[in-house]
Order: sequence, then structure tokens, then C-alpha cells
Amino acid sequence: MSIALTQTPEVVMPSNLGLMLTQLADTTDLETALRRVITDYFQLKRAALRDRVHSFEEKWGMTFTQFAEACEHNQLGDNPYAYSVESDFWEWEEAQTLFEHYESLYQRWL
Repeated sequence: MSIALTQTPEVVMPSNLGLMLTQLADTTDLETALRRVITDYFQLKRAALRDRVHSFEEKWGMTFTQFAEACEHNQLGDNPYAYSVESDFWEWEEAQTLFEHYESLYQRWL
């Protein structure tokens, strides 16, 4: 069974949360405030993730895709399975994946 929304659903929130949002966004309109706060969040999150990805790119001198291929083909020195290499791989992959996720959401919704 599927449900089709024909109108915008109403959202109920505590008044103190609404007040906080309008004060943070410096507007009296709750919808505008929420949009501003979410937009700011997206921008901050994307910037932090972009910086994290960039730090790995600088450290290794390549993109994540190149790094993953180098790991796969044992081209990262004597021990491609060293903790430092694997740790960077997982952290870098997470940052790259999250950045792409937030970028996609940002482009889609804002």
C-alpha cells in the first residue's frame, strides 16, 4: 500500500525549539528559519568533509580513487596492509562517501 501526499504535512515542535530556530536565523518566519539553519548545516558539513578529503589528498598526493587502486595493486610501499594505510583508507572512504552524500542532498533539496 502506498500513501500519496497531496498537501504539505504539518510539523509540530516545541515552542522553545521554534524560538531558538528563529533567533538563530534572525527571522520571525519559522519556515525561513528552518531553511536557513538547514542550509547552514549543509554548508558547514560539506566544508568540513571537503577539508578532510583534501587533507588525505595532500598527505598521499592522489585522489581517493587513485589511492584505492594503489592499495588494490600493492603500490603503496612495503606494507600496504599497515595499520596507518588501512586506517587512512577507511577514514578517507568515509569522508569521501559522506561528502558525496551531503553534496547530493544539498543539490537535490536546496
